Amino acid sequence: MSARLLKAGALVAILLLAAGCNEKSSFSDLAKHGKPHISSKTLAEMKKQGMPLSSPVVARVFKEESKVEIWKQKSNGRYGLLATYDICKYSGQLGPKFTEGDRQAPEGFYTVRPAQMNPNSQYHLSFDIGYPNAFDRAHGRTGSNLMVHGACSSSGCYSMTDPQIEEIYAIARESFKGGQQEFQIQAYPFRMTAANMARYHKDPNFAFWKNLKEGYDMFEITKVPPKVDVCEKRYVFNMNVPLGTTMSPTGACPAGTVPDTLSSAYQSYQQKYEAAFASSIGKGPAPKDSINGIQEANLVKDWTKRRARGERISMEPPSIDANGNVVVTSQMGRANTDAGRRLAAAEAEQAAKQQEAEAKKRAEEQRAAQIAEAKRLKEEQAKAAAEAAEAPTVESTAAIAPLPTPAAETATAEAVAEAPAGQDGNGMIGNVRKRLGKLFGG
Repeated sequence: MSARLLKAGALVAILLLAAGCNEKSSFSDLAKHGKPHISSKTLAEMKKQGMPLSSPVVARVFKEESKVEIWKQKSNGRYGLLATYDICKYSGQLGPKFTEGDRQAPEGFYTVRPAQMNPNSQYHLSFDIGYPNAFDRAHGRTGSNLMVHGACSSSGCYSMTDPQIEEIYAIARESFKGGQQEFQIQAYPFRMTAANMARYHKDPNFAFWKNLKEGYDMFEITKVPPKVDVCEKRYVFNMNVPLGTTMSPTGACPAGTVPDTLSSAYQSYQQKYEAAFASSIGKGPAPKDSINGIQEANLVKDWTKRRARGERISMEPPSIDANGNVVVTSQMGRANTDAGRRLAAAEAEQAAKQQEAEAKKRAEEQRAAQIAEAKRLKEEQAKAAAEAAEAPTVESTAAIAPLPTPAAETATAEAVAEAPAGQDGNGMIGNVRKRLGKLFGG
């Protein structure tokens, strides 16, 4: 599974992320948006294929292609493809929804009843797909209010443009008027062909997708929505069980049978599939990102909670790559929500206070350094003055060793003058000493 780093844009301070699909629904007044209508092109297609306006419908969703198909029952009882719509946006990756807040759009078999239709949606029009179903609950999966809606904004939902959701809504409305009590939504990661299954055969969700493929194949064979039950924590399709037998989503599957003609057609279909699957391994385009189980779902759930609190978070939710490493984009920002704006303002105020405190601290440190330098200079000056005062002067040296008096200087000179010529220095010095002794009483 490749990292999702390429989805991140330029570094920004605020994340403009889609709002969640969190709303209640009721099939009530349509006045808010007017009466949704079916286009003349779609009505013409109904007539061409022999599809009564009031006949039942079934929807199929393909994440990888970002397509929604609406199939409608013909007069012969089989269903035909009426219209295909581009999904404007869905959040998350390929793979099922695990937990509230993981931003995953669900995969599986769901049913929509009239009470799940909401003409007063904050996303123009919407209907709740019915997540979690019995399969999801058996696996402990959580979440609520997962929609197909307009407004092209998604956080776990399948979002369409407003004109698209109006037509889908109107088609479903006419089928309910015709007596259909619920319509089926089959949500797949991709078209469950041999080539696509081969591309994803190493994916951690492959076992789940193989189970979905059973229902996909049943529809491809019969062109009729399969009867869906859940037992042993897996989907079972078109199973006939004895009257009065109940299915437990977590219990053992009861003894049951699939109609012989369908079973035979299914086996033949599978034989062709297995051969095509084997020959497709290692071929085709690289697989797209898929969610790596509950561990990654919990990482995204925590990211979603922090986003809701307005905290700084990565531009994209974290993911887990094929080697089990957590991948987080480096770009950070906040959601553009009230909580995000409040925390951003508080953070800016705190940053300003911190800058002010740091500036004050630097000023105090500079003042302290100046005072310390002035003190050092003063101490050096005082020391120099003290050393100068203690040094000996010329006068003090004379007091210790008085200079000879004038009389002594004269006597010394006379003694030197009277020294006999040729007398060595010692004799001359001796005469000088005698004369000095006489002068000073020696």
